[in-house]
Amino acid sequence: MIRGNRDPPNDHTFSVSPFLSLGGIAGGIEICITFPTEYVKTQLQLDEKANPPRYKGIVDCVKQTVDGHGVRGLYRGLSSLLYGSIPKAAVRFGVFEFLSNKMRDESGKLDSTRGLLCGLGAGVAEAVVVVCPMETVKVKFIHDQSSANPKYRGFFHGVREIVRTEGLRGTYQGLTATVLKQGSNQAIRFYVMTSLRNWYKGEDPNKAINPLVTGAFGAFAGAVSVFGNTPLDVIKTRMQGLEAHKYKSTLDCAVKIMKHEGPKAFYKGTVPRLGRVCMDVAIVFIIYEEVVKVLNKVWKTD
Repeated sequence: MIRGNRDPPNDHTFSVSPFLSLGGIAGGIEICITFPTEYVKTQLQLDEKANPPRYKGIVDCVKQTVDGHGVRGLYRGLSSLLYGSIPKAAVRFGVFEFLSNKMRDESGKLDSTRGLLCGLGAGVAEAVVVVCPMETVKVKFIHDQSSANPKYRGFFHGVREIVRTEGLRGTYQGLTATVLKQGSNQAIRFYVMTSLRNWYKGEDPNKAINPLVTGAFGAFAGAVSVFGNTPLDVIKTRMQGLEAHKYKSTLDCAVKIMKHEGPKAFYKGTVPRLGRVCMDVAIVFIIYEEVVKVLNKVWKTD
């Protein structure tokens, strides 16, 4: 993926697992910091007009949650994301690293178009292997809290109940929407990051990038991805909620949202998602870049 000033040795024993795991840990730290925004985003996306809506907006959602469940209520469903953060990062960066190694030119440069394709492949892989089951459990947890009598007592209890009542298929609701969302997510982010990095380095591929600059690039890439695929995120959330049975397919979900709630509904939760994603992408790229620099110094001394 993002290299430092030197490419790793071109042999078959090279492993990216050390810094991929650290990237996953960084993602876990980031989730703990920003999860309340993810919680609010999901609640607003699940809050359909036909019900009628429970929340008047972001502030009202936070107020009702804290009044009813305390501050801890804003962290319901956090465990499902924490348990999935490390494998998600490993799959994402591992697949991107593998694909980008195959697609770089003779000088070792990865252009923005190839960066987009590598990001797309990484996003699809993480969606199928990790994100869909993880997100399904998270959404069910959060949706469960909005009911009068929550039935999930914790992460493992929730997973057992989902598998018992719906089978393994119950953890893969909204797979199509998740693949579309994650694929477009990573395609956009890696395209933007690759473009900005190539622009910043210009003709000097060894030019160092300050961590703050990397963070700014990451935040911008995250923002672009939010505005680019929030409609897919809304559809995915609906397909994974406790009332997903109302929809025959991903397309049917999109049609019903448009028919009953209008086009604005496809951008529900954009503001809280924007805050979380920008911070998420910035933190992960900064830490990943810094770890690569450290590992490159180790490689130079070998």
